[in-house]
Amino acid sequence: MTEALAAQADSPTAAGTEYRSELVRRPGVEELHPKRTARRWRIATLALGIGVPAALILIWQLASTRGWIDRRLYPAPTDVIAAIGDLNDRGLLWDNIFITAKRTLIGYCIGAALGILFGLTMGMSRVLRAALEPMLNALYVVPKLALLPIFLTIFKLGEAPKYALIATTVFFFTWISSLTAVVAVPSGYRDSANVLRVGHRQLFWHVLLPGSLPQIFVGLRIAAGVAVLMVVAVEFTIGSDGLGFLIEQGRTLLILSQTYAAIVLVALLGVLFTMVIGGIGRAVCPWSQATKAHSRV
Repeated sequence: MTEALAAQADSPTAAGTEYRSELVRRPGVEELHPKRTARRWRIATLALGIGVPAALILIWQLASTRGWIDRRLYPAPTDVIAAIGDLNDRGLLWDNIFITAKRTLIGYCIGAALGILFGLTMGMSRVLRAALEPMLNALYVVPKLALLPIFLTIFKLGEAPKYALIATTVFFFTWISSLTAVVAVPSGYRDSANVLRVGHRQLFWHVLLPGSLPQIFVGLRIAAGVAVLMVVAVEFTIGSDGLGFLIEQGRTLLILSQTYAAIVLVALLGVLFTMVIGGIGRAVCPWSQATKAHSRV
């Protein structure tokens, strides 16, 4: 019996059958209908992206209106919408949105420019990395809000300390991503450039910068969200206007619908800002799968 099974397994017919069964693979739906599959996936993604928040908002509305939670402490979504309309009627809506957006944009641009400059420069120079990286790593772990008294001493009251704090926060995120991106450029790219005997300038523009841009834009997108968080924290602390001030004012005066309304506006501002940075990243480096993937997250 055992010898018969062994002979059957060793026979050319059995071996050939087993060989063919392992190699043959029928194409799936994605291969047969790629456009239809991609369209269905986009529809499903859009439905999930809209459906899940809508369901949570509906549950929140039911919980507030039916008394499952205290409506005075947790206003219903309809109350939040009414509070946004009230801010608009009082002339407090668009002015405060503009002030917060302006602070975010100015601080972000300053910090991102310095962070990319330091990151790229240190990434190309071992001497600068050895000299500056330990100090910057030590400063990175310091809570940035703790630097506010120092900036107030240096820049006094006004917009300058707010810009400085936002720029400092953004700087470290973009510096780390830029430095890591340059160092992580595959050595094969550098070797190919060395074989062609290109200069340092050509090496930077044609090898290092294109190779590091995707990861830099990932850091820029993360820094965009962090900039919004920091501007709200600054407006909490020393602000007399802006969305962060509206949040704190609503909490102090127990107008919690105003607090929730300002939080919603901050969230929308952050989403819009990160989407803009993601779109710029896709336009600047369309060859990168990293920016495409992170911009869809």
